[in-house]
Amino acid sequence: MGSLFFLTLIILLSLALVRTEAQGIKSARLLDLLIRDYTLKSSGVHFKTGMVHTVDLPANFSGIKVDTVRFRCGSLRRYGAQVKEFHLGIGVTVQPCVERLLVIRQNLDLNWSSIYYANYDLSGYQIVSPILGLLAYNFGSDVNVSNSFEIGIHAGGKPITIDFINVSTTANVSGIRPLCASFENDGKVTLRNPTSPFVCVATRHGHYGLVIKSPPAPPPSMQMMKKKISLWKVVVGSSVGTAIGVILLGLLLVAMFVKVKKKARMEEMERRAYEEEALQVSMVGHVRAPTATVTRTVPIIEHEYIPYPS
Repeated sequence: MGSLFFLTLIILLSLALVRTEAQGIKSARLLDLLIRDYTLKSSGVHFKTGMVHTVDLPANFSGIKVDTVRFRCGSLRRYGAQVKEFHLGIGVTVQPCVERLLVIRQNLDLNWSSIYYANYDLSGYQIVSPILGLLAYNFGSDVNVSNSFEIGIHAGGKPITIDFINVSTTANVSGIRPLCASFENDGKVTLRNPTSPFVCVATRHGHYGLVIKSPPAPPPSMQMMKKKISLWKVVVGSSVGTAIGVILLGLLLVAMFVKVKKKARMEEMERRAYEEEALQVSMVGHVRAPTATVTRTVPIIEHEYIPYPS
């Protein structure tokens, strides 16, 4: 019983630590490291090479989708690979070329992609797709979080392509051609035109997304007009609301007055009915007058009887 209690306590403390850790993330680099740690912990030694595996992140990272694949350095260079939206062509190079590497693909969703607004200068633009990341780390039977390091992936004869057609929020909107944004490690953002609609190219690993120019702010005159219209709406709405309130209050007072009058009239009718029952009313000519009940006087016999003289 005691061991079960301590096990439960450890699990709760771990969940609280994860929650605090996730809520305090402000850096895109820190988010990459946390995703790497969870991926390495969930990747066993029997991970099949070349097979895409989905990584289950803690609940506080809800929205982030992570997939990972293990490769041999030479096989990746000879055959290339397809990792979700990323296509690595033949001839891709890995530096340093370790025996096995773990490639991690990130989909940060639009909510978590907002971290890039704080870490990069995107003034004048807005992100219209999740940020997709492609990173690689050394991987083997003796690799853990403490001795893992990042590995560079560089395109060979053909560039790396990223297909945003299934993740962009503007893919089904005609007339919009977003730009490809590459988020570099030095804090710079590089913008390029897509090679084809919603398909970007890259020369190395990293983070990529689609952006469009932010709509221009309305001129000051339009803003003042909108404020005046809003103020007019507030005034009209307040007036209408006040009028409706006065009408409802008047109706309530009228209803209360009618109810009081009706009650008084009923009481008066009851009083009159009672009085008429106690004292009957008869018609004397053309006048109604109360009359008492007819009673016969009982004759009284005198004890001493004196006859009347004849």
